[in-house]
Amino acid sequence: VYLRFPVQHDWRAWSALRADSQAFLAPWEPTWPKDALTRSAYRRRLRHYAEQWRNGSGYSFFVVRRSDAVLLGGLTLSNVRRGITQSGSLGYWIGEPYARQGVMTEAVRAALCFCFDNLTLHRVEAACLPANIASRRLLDKCGFREEGYATKYLKIDGEWTDHVLFAMLREEAMRVVPGLADGGRGPGEATEF
Repeated sequence: VYLRFPVQHDWRAWSALRADSQAFLAPWEPTWPKDALTRSAYRRRLRHYAEQWRNGSGYSFFVVRRSDAVLLGGLTLSNVRRGITQSGSLGYWIGEPYARQGVMTEAVRAALCFCFDNLTLHRVEAACLPANIASRRLLDKCGFREEGYATKYLKIDGEWTDHVLFAMLREEAMRVVPGLADGGRGPGEATEF
């Protein structure tokens, strides 16, 4: 897979994948607005992504299969903080047909290369619902460390919910993310900016 910035012509593929995966995604995401999958909502989303990219507060990517350029999911680094913190929060989603096939593991590793190599962050954080075993396993497999629980941390599917918090420091990533420690590209090669 590779990561790339979402663009206007992605709307049909994005809206179709999200619509087909809505029941699969709903338990893990904020409630979708009624117009969530419309072209106008997608344009607003792109403007928001571009503004975040410009001001350095967030970076949104689509996860795309290299062999045929099919959209598989999305990944976002948000709440990027500079100064004494040097951190950001990682979130992701995968279309139901592509779940549990290693796609998001590869995408998260590519995103970590971007976070630590390109953005030179010190820390990347992630959170998931305690019942989201697949996401917990993914973060563990990618080398994230579980840090504890946050009570009513995010509003998911219309309700404030507890989350398990995870983090990875740059020095930890150097040991577990292929291509990061030796300056080689490894999975980061899959990232297009």
